[in-house]
Amino acid sequence: MLRQRIITAVIMLAALLPALFYPEPWPFALLTLVLMAAAAWEWGRLNALTPALAGAMALVCTLACVGAWSAGWLERDLLGLWVSAALVWVLGGAFLLAGGVARWQALARWLRCLLGLWLLWLAWLAVAQAHAVGINFLLSVLTLVWLADVAAYFAGKAWGGRLVARKLAPGISPGKSWEGALGGAAAVLIAGLLWSSLEALWPVSAAPSLHAQVRAGHGVGLLVAALLFLTAMSVVGDLVESLLKRSAGVKDSSALLPGHGGVLDRIDALLPVLPLAMMLWSFSR
Repeated sequence: MLRQRIITAVIMLAALLPALFYPEPWPFALLTLVLMAAAAWEWGRLNALTPALAGAMALVCTLACVGAWSAGWLERDLLGLWVSAALVWVLGGAFLLAGGVARWQALARWLRCLLGLWLLWLAWLAVAQAHAVGINFLLSVLTLVWLADVAAYFAGKAWGGRLVARKLAPGISPGKSWEGALGGAAAVLIAGLLWSSLEALWPVSAAPSLHAQVRAGHGVGLLVAALLFLTAMSVVGDLVESLLKRSAGVKDSSALLPGHGGVLDRIDALLPVLPLAMMLWSFSR
């Protein structure tokens, strides 16, 4: 399993890195579009769609992304969309996680699928725009999510259940602890403050990171609040995908990425964070 996981990771990096650093934005936008289409197919399967309908869902996601791309949306100010994403993720996420599997299954299947399409489409718009803003900016957002996940894993392993007896979301993801979530938040805070401080000392020629831009525009206090907010929303994204899998009775969203599960398993925490990071960027310009 470890060997398979490493091989898949190397292949993914071999595809991602050239697209990420290519002088033109279209290879990265195209690659991430393919990933979102695959995630839409997985979302359909997790909601008991037939193979044909799950494939149709992937096609609709692709067409929606291509349509926005062709209409020039990647160059537009989409603050209204980012704010709507924040409202849906904060209020809708709280509503769904409080009700658990029963509340998710009570929603009409067409509504669940429509919600998935909209969230994936927004995430693609956000990641494509973040890449257009600058690689330094995009990497600051991606590393925030990755660091929160890794730090939460190790903090949960070391201290899970020692400070707070109740798990974070026992009916959805029994392995997640409050200690893990707090450990992830602490790591993100330290990294974000350090990153922004280093950029203040040695300004980069490229676009500033999200951390540096928020700090320069609104101060350290709002940067701390923004980092905590994004970390919390990364946990919400992770838990919402866990809710889908628990509802479907599966461990992984698919077997598309051997050793890693599916595409949704890899991008779940990014789905809320990407549009919310673009919202913060829009407010900080």
